[in-house]
Amino acid sequence: MWIRVSLLALILSFTSCDVLQEVQSTLGEPSVAEIASGLKEALRIGVSKGSEQLSQDKGYFDSPYKILLPAEARKVTDKLSKVPGFATVENEIVKKLNQAAEDAAKSAKPIFVDAIKSMTFEDATNILLGADDAATRYLEDETSRPLYNEFQPVIVNSLNKFNAIEYWEKAITTYNKIPFVDQVNPRLDDYVTEEALKGMFGMVEQEEQKIRTDVSARTSQLLKKVFAKQDS
Repeated sequence: MWIRVSLLALILSFTSCDVLQEVQSTLGEPSVAEIASGLKEALRIGVSKGSEQLSQDKGYFDSPYKILLPAEARKVTDKLSKVPGFATVENEIVKKLNQAAEDAAKSAKPIFVDAIKSMTFEDATNILLGADDAATRYLEDETSRPLYNEFQPVIVNSLNKFNAIEYWEKAITTYNKIPFVDQVNPRLDDYVTEEALKGMFGMVEQEEQKIRTDVSARTSQLLKKVFAKQDS
């Protein structure tokens, strides 16, 4: 009886290790093609969740990626806050900018997915075994310009939808009539596009880190197989 109990205790003490080894053995070593596919899947998950979350009402506004005015624009709003009719100009324009980014985020997913498809096998293993944000930084480095070119018109449409551009032009016109101020005309569409993309990449990075560090976030066999290599 004592021998049976001892044997059972010994088996139980090694169960978690044995299961882990069995899973690793079953999954096997991923090929370069599988690594590239797994990274693309991880990025698509990040883009999907990022687009869904940021496109909600106040998705940008109430997030760490809230779009604030650049310094040059704040110079305008600070001055205008003392002009009748423009007391809340900064709050109004910030609200409109974030609403535009939230609206544009609905169209972001297919643009990002097309960019993800262009990822090659070349650096796949280095990306997998790199930092927790290596795939996101790769996507950012390789696709920022084409993504900007695709996303900027979407942002402009959204800015127009919420009358942000028209509102800002009125504010600038009023500001430039103030005596002794330097004439300015800061464009906000470029700025909002850049900031909106930063927020989207930030969300992708969060999801990448989850998949890299939390086994339960690996929701497919491919993700489990690919990121098991990183774990080892």
